[in-house]
Amino acid sequence: MTKILVVNGPNLDLLGKRETEIYGEDTIDTINNEIKKIAKEEGVEIDCYQSNHEGDIVDKINGTDAVGILINPAAYTHTSVAIHDALRAKKIPSVEVHLSNIQAREEFRHKSLISPVVTGQVSGFGKNSYVLGLKALIQTIRNNRM
Repeated sequence: MTKILVVNGPNLDLLGKRETEIYGEDTIDTINNEIKKIAKEEGVEIDCYQSNHEGDIVDKINGTDAVGILINPAAYTHTSVAIHDALRAKKIPSVEVHLSNIQAREEFRHKSLISPVVTGQVSGFGKNSYVLGLKALIQTIRNNRM
């Protein structure tokens, strides 16, 4: 079965409690359940992972046997050369997602160190960024196998 790793970065464990005017009221569990449902319908297995620690995220990416990665690096989007390098070294289809539109926020959020090494990016659609990103990733994986 096709396996996809879903990585959620720092503070995403606080979704639904933190800055709901920006991130919405959905919790990480709500989002994970939604994408697990879609994955099941698509015949895909997903492994959902969240960490507030950069090195743990790098270790998870390096150690995965998944054929694709859906990642919301959160604040590490703008700072992590280590996550950039891990994704680049993995050489599998990956999609970066963000709940908010990072281009419409503070200027320091406009630059993603992750986007140059992923297949694509979806942002600004709340939990639907994950849904759209997952569907695009599944299609990309299937197209690459043909």
